[in-house]
Amino acid sequence: MANAFLFFLLLIFSSNIIFENIHACNQSERSSLLFFALTLSSPQLNWTSADCCNWQGITCNRDGWVTHLQLPSNGLKLKGAIFPSSSLANLTHLTHLNLSHNSLSGSLDQTEFFLSLNDLEILDLSYNLLFGVLPSSLPSSHIRMVDLSSNRLHGAVSSSFFQQAWNLTSFNVSNNTFSGPIPSSICSPSSSSLRHLDFSFNNFNGSISSGLVKCSKLQVFRAGHNYLSGSLPEDMFNSTTLEEISLPLNSLYGAVSDRISNLTHLTTLDLSYNQLSGVLPLHLGKLSKLKYILLDFNYLEGSLPLSLMNCTNLVELRMGSNNLGGDISMLNFSKLGQLSKLGLRKNNFSGILPSSLYSCKFLKAIQVNYNNLEVQIQPEILSLKSLSFLALGSNKGLTNVTRAMKILMGCKCLVFLSLASSFLGEEMPNGVEMADSNGFQNLRHLDLSSCNLSGIIPSWLSKLKMLQVLDLSGNRITGSIPSWLGTLPRLQTLILDFNQLSGEFPMELCTLPMLVSGQAAAQVGRFYLELPVYFQPSADAVTKQYNYLFFVPVIYLSHNCLSGNIPIEIGQLQLLQELDLSANNFSGNIPDQISNLKHMERLDLSMNHLSGKIPASFTGLNFLSSFNVSYNNLGGPIPPGTQLQSFNASAFEGNQLCGGPLPNKCQTTEGANAPDMSTQDANTKEHQIPWFYVSVAVGFITGFWGVCGPLVLMRKWRYAYYHFVDNVQDRFHVMIAKCMASMRRKLFRS
Repeated sequence: MANAFLFFLLLIFSSNIIFENIHACNQSERSSLLFFALTLSSPQLNWTSADCCNWQGITCNRDGWVTHLQLPSNGLKLKGAIFPSSSLANLTHLTHLNLSHNSLSGSLDQTEFFLSLNDLEILDLSYNLLFGVLPSSLPSSHIRMVDLSSNRLHGAVSSSFFQQAWNLTSFNVSNNTFSGPIPSSICSPSSSSLRHLDFSFNNFNGSISSGLVKCSKLQVFRAGHNYLSGSLPEDMFNSTTLEEISLPLNSLYGAVSDRISNLTHLTTLDLSYNQLSGVLPLHLGKLSKLKYILLDFNYLEGSLPLSLMNCTNLVELRMGSNNLGGDISMLNFSKLGQLSKLGLRKNNFSGILPSSLYSCKFLKAIQVNYNNLEVQIQPEILSLKSLSFLALGSNKGLTNVTRAMKILMGCKCLVFLSLASSFLGEEMPNGVEMADSNGFQNLRHLDLSSCNLSGIIPSWLSKLKMLQVLDLSGNRITGSIPSWLGTLPRLQTLILDFNQLSGEFPMELCTLPMLVSGQAAAQVGRFYLELPVYFQPSADAVTKQYNYLFFVPVIYLSHNCLSGNIPIEIGQLQLLQELDLSANNFSGNIPDQISNLKHMERLDLSMNHLSGKIPASFTGLNFLSSFNVSYNNLGGPIPPGTQLQSFNASAFEGNQLCGGPLPNKCQTTEGANAPDMSTQDANTKEHQIPWFYVSVAVGFITGFWGVCGPLVLMRKWRYAYYHFVDNVQDRFHVMIAKCMASMRRKLFRS
């Protein structure tokens, strides 16, 4: 019995020795790994034990050879050296190399490194800082997956790169700067295993190769955000294994062939932001597995095919900004039980918005603005418990704003609400019931612009503590700007231009937390929108797309009747990027404190009654790309040697300014100690009061007021009238001021 026990212990001990010998790493490879670790500046790898097979990220085979080097997301950085380290070329049995999501830099065009890795199957170097061009070919005929995405690689992807890719199933080079055509030989008999191709976010050009059909097992083809042109190749529609076609933001044109109905496994079709035209495929509904259809921003026309309602797995349908039309009430959305997002904005759809839409219980976003729909907000909309995004404006028939807002206050999840260009001529909802309601507690964006609503800014808005964007522009709102707007903790975009607001700029606006404190803005963060929204800050500005509710921090108060001084406290709004106070009645000096707004990109103070000089401290507004102080009472030199000289002269006209970019130079006072007696008569004549011109100016102003005064009541003449009168009055005031100054000089000399 004792002998048997001793034999058992000996067996265990021997097994441990054999086991350890089997897994003990090769010493030359251990040295190579240590050398690689020494090239790293951070972090320090805890590779200290004798057996490298037990090190972090290292796996060995039974013979002790290193087969896996996997250190993703470890913050790896190199000190001086560049990747790939020559030491890694000694790991000749390596099958898996994953160093993704680090900060490794260097070039892959090192044949010594690649040619030595004959057994490599998985290569993942994504999300690093690698640069240069690709090597001439893949390192191994065994390789199955290559991910080089999100680096700084450039040049062309050579066809020879895939000459040994017999087992390649996935190839991803997205988010680099590759150029040239997508290699035509990527789908060949030798690459029949390919399932996943991603060329998106590069500079590829040319047409899409018709050889995709040779990839008989291809499931995912992505090449969006490039410069591809031409039509969709007909052969693509023979690749019946395709599950995703994603080609947004290219220059593809032509029609989408009805042969797309052959792709019965297709779940994602993204051809948005191209130049596709023609009608939609009649038999699109045969693609019963489709979940995502994204065809917005093309030139598609015709109506939505009725067969589309057979795509019962549809989650997202986006066809905005096309030329589509037809009666939308013919569609029965009740079949689309999984529908989450409907984006049909900016088309020519007509008819009544189908009530069957309310049966889509998972619906989160409805965006049908800018159509010809007959829209009324009904209580049935409350059945959409997950609705967070609603854009119905710029349609026909949307009336009774108070009733509509009362109903929508019951949508507890509503975050984004746009009802612009609706309820034309009604009164701003501001009743007792609205004030007592606790609705809209999650609302972050409210757009009631261009509705021509009358009344005052309603007090119930003060309860919306989550509100970030408020757009009430283009209405007939009167009264003053309420001070409680400055207490809204998340408000960062305030658009109240083109109204009839009066009073002064409220001091409380200068304490908006989201515009004062970077810490407050960081805590709020970005809120993801279910559908993108588009914002044009001014008529001459580029329309911007936002996928997050993080609009540019702006205050637009132009074209109102605001008066008084611009408060010096405005300098506290250090995160403000755009300020437009134009076409008001502001007076006094331009606050020097505006120069504290270091993020300012657009500043418009034109068409007011501001006086004094342009503050010299404006030289510190380094991000200023738009500036206008025209038609005020400003004088003196434009601060020289700054970017202010880069703006057009029209930004300064209608003042008494001098210096570039204006043609009139500023006069100096050198040599002006005593007048030249030979020119005394000329000076006396110059300083006489020009009573003739004064009488002409007074007569012209009186006549102009008598003839054109009634036009003030007409909206389309109002601003042109004010601009002209202000200009004439300014020049008249300057003339009188010069005369008075001349008289004072005469009295002083006498």
